[in-house]
Amino acid sequence: MAVAIVGSGLAALTAKAALADADVHAVVFGDSPDPAATWRRRAQAIRQTHMRSESDGHCGTRTFPGLAVRDAMRRRDLRQLVESVTDRYHPTVELFLEHADEVRRECGWDESFVQARVRRLHPVEGGFEVDERGTFRHVLLAPGHPGLHVPPELADDARVVHAYEPHAYADRVAVVGAGMAAATEWRNANAAGGEVISVRRREPLRRPLNLPRHLFTKRGLATYHRLDVESRVALLRSLSTPSYPPGPQWDIPVRIAAAIPDAADQVICATGFRRGFEHDPLLSALAREHALERANGWLVLDDDATVPALTDAARTLAVSGVHAQWAFPAADTLAGMRYVAHRFARRCRTR
Repeated sequence: MAVAIVGSGLAALTAKAALADADVHAVVFGDSPDPAATWRRRAQAIRQTHMRSESDGHCGTRTFPGLAVRDAMRRRDLRQLVESVTDRYHPTVELFLEHADEVRRECGWDESFVQARVRRLHPVEGGFEVDERGTFRHVLLAPGHPGLHVPPELADDARVVHAYEPHAYADRVAVVGAGMAAATEWRNANAAGGEVISVRRREPLRRPLNLPRHLFTKRGLATYHRLDVESRVALLRSLSTPSYPPGPQWDIPVRIAAAIPDAADQVICATGFRRGFEHDPLLSALAREHALERANGWLVLDDDATVPALTDAARTLAVSGVHAQWAFPAADTLAGMRYVAHRFARRCRTR
């Protein structure tokens, strides 16, 4: 085998689809044979019905035709296309997952999947040994988020549940956090008839996408890539400010508090995931053993998301998903996953 993908989530599926489109076979090592399983479970936990991403927010190899076209054809209604042109179209979770299943079938995912948790990646001449499962010339690491984040001071609180874990809603609900998951939980708890308290350290921004729209464009990304290390770190840190979309559907009446009230019956941690590659055993071991360059918790990657110290003309080691933010600030989005997937496929095809 020449190509391996380590990880079995949406980033891995997007990469497998891009490689299949380039007629490059890849073996996939991961925990779950269903690449959408983890994402589906978390979406169900927060009762998510629509995507924050737009028509091109899918795992396919090409942005167009996107989910809006698919939706319009199914409904025989052009409104979805008009909404897409004006950046107001957001596909349903059901439609997104249906398309992910289709991509899975078309790219040969099941035939290439090997259920295994890779614990060690060892560089050798012309490639990388993946545990004891063989040597691969090109490897993409897509391990996903390194676990849910619960503030240490809340770890022993019996009232606490993470937003991405199954839960019901009590009468008085304190939601810790102020991003998209928090805003969704405000809506859920309010709809369940509960009193909602928003516990936040920072005021959230109101923006349609996870990050400013220009960072998803070629021009905006080129400007980002010209930044020096210190400027990139500063920008990436600034982009961690929580946000959720504008619109009356998100204007839920909540009581804002700086701390969790003792009277709260339930505490929902909408605090996302652990941050930094150090929380991922495989990435942290690679960084330590090979003295990989890092900056303020990010791996310093080339602009195509490859690891400079371990990539050359004969072999490729690339990173996808949230750990590739140095190359693409929105790397944990579907657009970012596609960006990495295409560049990785190009290296595999031309080398």
